[in-house]
Amino acid sequence: MRTLLSCISALLLPIFLFAQIPSSPERKEGEGPYTQLILRGATLINGTGAPAFGPVDIVVEGNRIVQISSVGNPGAPINPNRRPALKAGGKEINCEGKFVLPGLIDMHGHIGGTEQGTPAEYVFKLWMAHGITTIRDPSCGNGLEWVLEHKRKSAANLITAPRIYAYTAFGQGSKGRIANAEQARAWVNENAKKGADGIKFFGASPEVMDAALRENKKLGLRSACHHAQLDVARWNVLNSAKAGLTSMEHWYGLPEALFTDKTIQQYPAGYNYNNEQNRFEEAGKLWKQAAAPYSEHWNKVMNELISLDFTLDPTFNIYDANRDLMRARRAEWHEDYTLPSLWKFYAPSRTSHGSYWHSWGTEQEVEWKKNYQLWMTFINEYKNRGGRVTAGSDNGFIYQLYGFGYIRELELLREAGFHPLEVIRSATLYGAQALGAEKELGSVEVGKLADLVVVEANPLQNLQTLYGTGAIELAADNNVIRRGGVQFTIKDGIVYDAKKLLADVKAMVDAEKKKQNWQLKQPGMK
Repeated sequence: MRTLLSCISALLLPIFLFAQIPSSPERKEGEGPYTQLILRGATLINGTGAPAFGPVDIVVEGNRIVQISSVGNPGAPINPNRRPALKAGGKEINCEGKFVLPGLIDMHGHIGGTEQGTPAEYVFKLWMAHGITTIRDPSCGNGLEWVLEHKRKSAANLITAPRIYAYTAFGQGSKGRIANAEQARAWVNENAKKGADGIKFFGASPEVMDAALRENKKLGLRSACHHAQLDVARWNVLNSAKAGLTSMEHWYGLPEALFTDKTIQQYPAGYNYNNEQNRFEEAGKLWKQAAAPYSEHWNKVMNELISLDFTLDPTFNIYDANRDLMRARRAEWHEDYTLPSLWKFYAPSRTSHGSYWHSWGTEQEVEWKKNYQLWMTFINEYKNRGGRVTAGSDNGFIYQLYGFGYIRELELLREAGFHPLEVIRSATLYGAQALGAEKELGSVEVGKLADLVVVEANPLQNLQTLYGTGAIELAADNNVIRRGGVQFTIKDGIVYDAKKLLADVKAMVDAEKKKQNWQLKQPGMK
């Protein structure tokens, strides 16, 4: 099952099984690419960390940015002599009063799941509706061949989907457990031959992890790791980084590297890893067991990771419900955009991954709030010292919906202490760097691919304007209005109406609800 593979649980299984979700249909959305496309009069947030500037005209030819021209000053008439001329057959979009960003990069994007009942089209359109033009699939839970097929189709713009980077789950497709270095190196080489972009690790013996990571790096491929608790006592983040790991997911393995008075997490005697209430309740107590912020050991670990050019992909949003279950469960977008099957999957369950609300309340939430404070302190300081932090969602679990959960991730980076411009850089340029794609993606610069996001409001003033539902404001006439939501997502020079993509998702959800005569209900309510 995909959820067994994509998540964090007993993933050191000897055989990987796949139940593939339906393939994405042929593309019917989007216009272009054009011989020439000009975005006129925009305010540009280019993703490099530079402050917003404008008005500018951004010229795209085919799928490349060829010119960025400053055409005046805010509040003053635009100088027509500075404006690039529109060529015959070209198209222009009036972006006055609007903001343009680079296409957003989700570094932890699972492409749906059979247990969640989330087809590829549903997931892709939710991502694209939120300006996400590139994703990294960590584990290829629908099977590597399936993911590579969709990667090729997306690259050729045959489907409505972000660009895809395929990171195979380590051991996927093997006939038995990888037990030694020789087997590890053989699997890594075979994975590269199949066309994968990298590997997603969960843990293995030190011998296997070391051999696999070093071989993967030697081949020029990249890697990610969720350091699962079943192996973290003998192989933590520092071990992985020294062996050549590109990025760590979530935070597992990092507190363990910061232990000073123990070597193993303080598990209660009755703890059982397969009981997810145990697993996630105790995870909320882990950061306070690590070295104190700014202490000698805390600084030593951080500085060593930075010296190794190591990337942190925290995915704050996926555990957001742990510190406020009601908020995550009642997020306003669930009503219109969460499929009935996904809502059912989220509900308390002993078998669905990430549905560990067996008995979750004030005590657990308080511990997780404290956990986040310490976790965020490390992530923010890592960024301050020059370390790379990216934005990833891991959505489809724990009440986090594709696209919407990614924007929540940006809000949580802001909460951690990032300036809004630093948030955007983590979501764009730093993601591209971590993927090894910064020459083509990640910033709005001449020569790069035309992956752009047009927003009707200033996200630097309020990141919530990036949600498909927009942000609530009070108009001059005392009526409540919504401002924002992505207007256009431009991928490879093709212009997509983001609001239309979101409407397509709502239609899918409405159709499924009608078929099932279904209404959203709270767990335990009749």
